[in-house]
Order: sequence, then C-alpha cells, then structure tokens
Amino acid sequence: MENEICTRLTTLGHPQRLALFRLLMRRYPDRVPAGELAQALDIKPSTLSAYLSALMQAGLVTQDRIATSLQYRVAMGAVSQTVDYLFNDCCRGRPELCTPALFAKNPVTSPKYNVLFICTGNSARSILAESILRNHAGDRFNAYSAGTLPRSALHPVARDMLRAKGHDIAALSAKNVTVFTGPDAPAFDFVFTVCNQAANEDGPTWQGQPVSAHWGMPDPVKATGTDAAQSLSFQRTYDGLAHRISLFAALPIASLDRVALQKAVDQIAQSPSEI
Repeated sequence: MENEICTRLTTLGHPQRLALFRLLMRRYPDRVPAGELAQALDIKPSTLSAYLSALMQAGLVTQDRIATSLQYRVAMGAVSQTVDYLFNDCCRGRPELCTPALFAKNPVTSPKYNVLFICTGNSARSILAESILRNHAGDRFNAYSAGTLPRSALHPVARDMLRAKGHDIAALSAKNVTVFTGPDAPAFDFVFTVCNQAANEDGPTWQGQPVSAHWGMPDPVKATGTDAAQSLSFQRTYDGLAHRISLFAALPIASLDRVALQKAVDQIAQSPSEI
C-alpha cells in the first residue's frame, strides 16, 4: 500500500500530469476522449499519451474504448484510498490537524441555497438552467448563471422559448464568471458546469468550497438545419436540464452530509441529458 501511495504522489508531482488529473476530476463521472483532453490542455497527443499512461500505471485513471475512441476517467476508488491513507496514517486520524473544516460538517445549511450554473457563453444552457431552477423551486434556491467567455449575449431562441413557457426573462443577462468573484458576490452552496468546455477550464476558486458537479449538456446553439430543427434542439436541452434540476430540488439537502450530497449530485449527472 505504501509503495502505491508513493507512486501516486510522485506521479501527481508533475505539473502537467496534475493539471490533467484535475481536469478529469472536474469532469467526473464523465469519460473524456483523449482528443478533447489534448485540445483542452494544449498538449501534443504523444505527450498526453505518456501522461495518461503514467496516471493509469499509478491507478489514478482508467481507460475505456467506446467504439473507436479511447476515453478516460478518474479512478475515484483509488483517489479515496489515497486520501484515506494520508489522513489515517500520516495524520493519525486527527481531524483537528488534517481534515479541512469544510468536511467537518455539512456546509450547506442556508435557509435558501445559492446555486450557480456555468457554461462558456452564458447564452443558452446556463441561462435555461437558471430560469428552470428559479421557476421550479425559487422559494428554496437563489439561481444564478454565468459564462467563461469575456462577452456574450442571450441566444434569441433561448430567450423566446423561456418567454413562451412563462418564465420571467426581464432580469436575465449574459454575465462573465468574474462578476461572482468579488467581495460582494453571493457565497455559493452549489456550482454546476453544464458544458464540457467550461468544465475543462481551470475556473475560479469559490469561497466556502461549494458542492460542485458537471452536468454536461449538448450545445443547442450548434444545431443546424431548419428553424424547427434548432427549436427542437433547444427543447431537448430544456427538458434534459429540467429533469436534472427536478431531481436536484427533491434532494433532502439539510439532512445530507457533504459526502452524501456530493454523491447525489454526481448521480444526477448520470441521468439522461436528453429526455
């Protein structure tokens, strides 16, 4: 066991291997194609292959072949084993020294929870999610959305769809995530990325370490063809988000510890993205 832990820590001691591992952690429980990893990290395929091989040999990453694509995912069991070993052996199980305060109790105890949805442009998927949660459970959640691009605008199909479904769109606007990083920004209890590109980016470190998950959705903006085909793509995205948000809103948040809550939002990520 000790040799395995040493190998894992040594493997993660390389900055680019660590960056790759962190990206896969952000995308968990997704399996991510090698090409997408190389593009996101701007790494040559041959170099990426060497990094992935080292992470797999250390037991931190698994590889699956899906059709003709090699896809990779964090081996969460090995990650948990490593953290447990460091806590129980190196720290001798002393929570006052080694366990971060955020894990000592359920940090999500607000009377009304703050939730942030992030995509790249904040023009469609994150805006839809914000509106759906506010409409579905606005009495228990404050819903926000933002994008990682410096400038954007609401997509007209998303805006018209929300208006047709009776959502209040008056307060909706496309915003960059930096809007929510200042001292006057709300403290978020949950942060969800809803597009792969945003999850692949190394985003802000949020105050209070909110519970986070990746709920990747297909980009309806990329739909081609007739106006009807594009509208159908937006409708599928809306329905998929509504399904996941209804599962999230039904969680007994106040009675779950952080571990159980993280597991629950990761399980929601496995529900269908299109209904």
